[in-house]
Amino acid sequence: MNSPEVAILKYNAGNIRSVMIALERLGVKSVLTDDPDILIKAERIIFPGVGEAGTAMKSLKEKGLDQLIPTLKQPFLGTCVGMQLLCKSSEESHTECIGIFDVEVIKFRTDGPEKIPQTGWNSIQNYRTPLCNGLGNGSYVYYNHGYYAPLCADTVAETDYIQPYSAILQKDNFFACQFHSEISGKVGEQIFKNFLSL
Repeated sequence: MNSPEVAILKYNAGNIRSVMIALERLGVKSVLTDDPDILIKAERIIFPGVGEAGTAMKSLKEKGLDQLIPTLKQPFLGTCVGMQLLCKSSEESHTECIGIFDVEVIKFRTDGPEKIPQTGWNSIQNYRTPLCNGLGNGSYVYYNHGYYAPLCADTVAETDYIQPYSAILQKDNFFACQFHSEISGKVGEQIFKNFLSL
């Protein structure tokens, strides 16, 4: 098999088909795979996800993907649960994660009127990453999550819901977005374009 332009990581998570459709709209063919040989050779990898951290991490471990992911050298993009699993750990099911980003994912807590999980459109601000090239500060994207990564050394874009937290993390070839680029309209499309140009 020829090396795919984009490989989408196959594991126990939802929302993967919508990522493939978003890429198709950009004229990009992708392959859904958990084959280490294909993943190693792919030009870029997307690690999407909707689901529960403990269950998703168990699936990665069963496939050996938790050990493979840190060794990958090509541009790598995690989204939503995919982002959280790249962190050190998650309070959700007390899950030890992959550890690319040295930050613990924690649960939203509030005594105020805010609803948890956060579901809907919110901004990304204070960009300092090529993923946001061409975007105006305060562009809106779609979020759906009850856990978040606090601001940390790897934060390259921020948002605010109950308190400021990481909208995008970046370290070496690893990028991660808390929001869903695939359903974030023109802003999400631009983020995918930027990732594909890395």
